[in-house]
Amino acid sequence: MSQISVRQQTGPVMKVTKYDLVTATLIAMVVGLVVGVAALIVIWLTNRIPSDGVEVPVEILEMPGGSPDGAPDETLLVESPDPETDDPSVADEVSEEQELMEMLDNVMEVSDQATQVAQEQFETASKNSGKPGSASGTGRRPLGMGNGKSGFPREQRWFTRFADKGSLDSYARQLDFFKIELGALMPDGTLTYMTNMSTTPKTKKTTSGKNESRLYMNWQGGDRRKADLELFQKIKLDANDGMILHFYSKPVEQMLLKLERDYAGRPIKEIRRTYFFVRSAGTGYEFAVERQLYVR
Repeated sequence: MSQISVRQQTGPVMKVTKYDLVTATLIAMVVGLVVGVAALIVIWLTNRIPSDGVEVPVEILEMPGGSPDGAPDETLLVESPDPETDDPSVADEVSEEQELMEMLDNVMEVSDQATQVAQEQFETASKNSGKPGSASGTGRRPLGMGNGKSGFPREQRWFTRFADKGSLDSYARQLDFFKIELGALMPDGTLTYMTNMSTTPKTKKTTSGKNESRLYMNWQGGDRRKADLELFQKIKLDANDGMILHFYSKPVEQMLLKLERDYAGRPIKEIRRTYFFVRSAGTGYEFAVERQLYVR
């Protein structure tokens, strides 16, 4: 009896190894991570709040009336042999609020007179030619161009306040931060400028302020005038008998004008007084509006 043996034919066998499993897992993880990051970027971009954009600085111009060859400190001239009388259109009975506003107006008029005296000493030698019983004035045309608009010019509206507390170095840093230039107008007519008060002061001197066109302010009160005198002592100048002036650059002037306009949204022609103060802001300082008074 014959026997038949069957032999199984063997050949190459393909199967998934552990190396293949690990490699596939790592590739899947990397692809998933890339897809997740891409999805997060898309979500972040679609939910991002759009920026307001860069604000373009706008120079605000005022159009006061007058004549180009007029006087900068002109007031109305009304000659009359009779004494001044009240406006007959004003009612006899005045409420308490009106009385308060009139008292504030009187205080502002005194302040205006002090400011006018300072301006006359600095720029002109105008004299009062009014007669008793008439409105004070020289009768000349006021300085300006065109018919103009109503309202007070900024040099009569603005008051700035620096904190009385704090060291002299801190006050000097505030002046340098806003690029405010100190000036000392002496009785002999010389005008001394000073900058870089917080480091090494730089000075220049002129014999007249006739060509000075920048906005300037002088002290009406407070203790910081003493600090200005101490700053001038750094350059060996005794300015006790002089007039201390603060000269503001054009960018700072425009910044103050924008703050004034944005404070209450009132038209410039309706604003009688704007009071600014200096405060700390980050690593520097900033101006802010403290309060405003309006033309009633």
